[in-house]
Amino acid sequence: MMPDSEQNATRDILHYPPEYLRTDGNRILIPVTYKRTWDDGFGARGWKLDIAIDDPVIIAATRETGEKINTSVFVHDILDHFLSGFGISGHRSEAMALIQLSKRTGSDPASDYEQLVKEDILNGQVNGEELIDFLPEELRVLVPDDAPDFEIIALLSNQLGKGRLIELLVENFFRIGHEGESHADNSWQKLGLDKNKQTQSGRALQKLVETIDKAVEQNDIEELNGEIEITRHYVTFHTPSCDFSQSVEQPRVNIADNQL
Repeated sequence: MMPDSEQNATRDILHYPPEYLRTDGNRILIPVTYKRTWDDGFGARGWKLDIAIDDPVIIAATRETGEKINTSVFVHDILDHFLSGFGISGHRSEAMALIQLSKRTGSDPASDYEQLVKEDILNGQVNGEELIDFLPEELRVLVPDDAPDFEIIALLSNQLGKGRLIELLVENFFRIGHEGESHADNSWQKLGLDKNKQTQSGRALQKLVETIDKAVEQNDIEELNGEIEITRHYVTFHTPSCDFSQSVEQPRVNIADNQL
C-alpha cells in the first residue's frame, strides 16, 4: 500500500472536479486566473491555476523564466505538477515535479534540491507532511519518535555533521523524485498526451504563456479568467473576456514545430 505521505502528494488526474480540469474528447481544458495584483499576502502580478488559488504557499507566476532553464514557474506548475498528477505545493510533490522538469528540459535538479534542503528542511519546514515522515528511514531511526521538529535537525546534524546531513537529504529528494516517474507517465497516458513530447509540449506552452502574459500586461487588464487548452498537437487559450479577445487574436502554438 502507498504511504500516506505519497498519497497526499499524488492525485488521480481523472478525478479532479470540472472546475479544475475538464476533458473534451482529445482536448484538456485547465481553468486559470490572471490578476494584476493578487490579494494573497504576496501581492504579485501573474497567473494561477484555479486549483491553486486558495493554496497559501502558491505565488502567482508570469512568463518570466529562469536564467538557465527556458520555462516559467507557471508552465512548471501545469506540466510537471498538475498534469503529471502531483500536488501543486508540498516538498514531496516538488521533488517529483523537478524530475519531470529535468526530463523535458535536461536540467539537473541537484541545485534545486540542495536549495530546498538548506532553506527549508534544515529549518524544520516541510510543506504537506510532518518532517519525520519526509525523512528517509536511515535518518528516522536516529531520532526519538517523539522528538519535536525543531530538535530533529539539530540531533541529526550533531550526529552526522551538517555537510553529510545535507548530502543525505538531497539524496532523499532524488529518491522521492524518481519514485514519482511511473505515476507521471500514467497520468499523461490517461489524458491521452504524448509523454515522448514533453520537451515540445513545454516549449509550446511557454510560447503560449509569453503571448497571453504580454497581452494582459500591455492592455493593463486587471483580472482575467480563462482556460488553457492542451492536446497532443497544439496548445491554446480561451477566455470570455471581450477586452482580451479584442486585443489579441486567439493564440495557438503547434507542439510539433512550436510556431505561432
